[in-house]
Amino acid sequence: MVWAFFIYYISSMSYEEKLSALSQLIAFAKANEGINTAEYNFLQAIAKQIGIGETAFDNLLKKPFPHINIKHESQRIVQFHRLLLLMNVDQNISTQELKNIHQLGLKMGLNILAIEKTLEVMQLYENNNIPPDVLLQIFKTYYN
Repeated sequence: MVWAFFIYYISSMSYEEKLSALSQLIAFAKANEGINTAEYNFLQAIAKQIGIGETAFDNLLKKPFPHINIKHESQRIVQFHRLLLLMNVDQNISTQELKNIHQLGLKMGLNILAIEKTLEVMQLYENNNIPPDVLLQIFKTYYN
């Protein structure tokens, strides 16, 4: 059920929104000493999942797509979850990455308390990979 939620919000994004979201993920990965193999493979898998072809993906690695604000809050939460997964893919989280993801969450218009709770709770899970249903519950708590 939870994955159906994520797939629905991915499919409802325009192609340009998908390019922008993927570009944001790439920029986040590059901010920490470039993109390592695990991050590259993760980004490539996300691109495939959201319908971005290999050529477009390669182009985004060279030149970022202009930022487009994600309209729907649910889509912003999905993007925040992708950022969390990307941050954790190499199993090495730096203090700077935590600061960056916190700032990105705020720029996306997410609730500060939900962001902070998510970053706290993720540490309870193996490899800091917070399950989607737990993430959604945190955001529901702070939006009710």
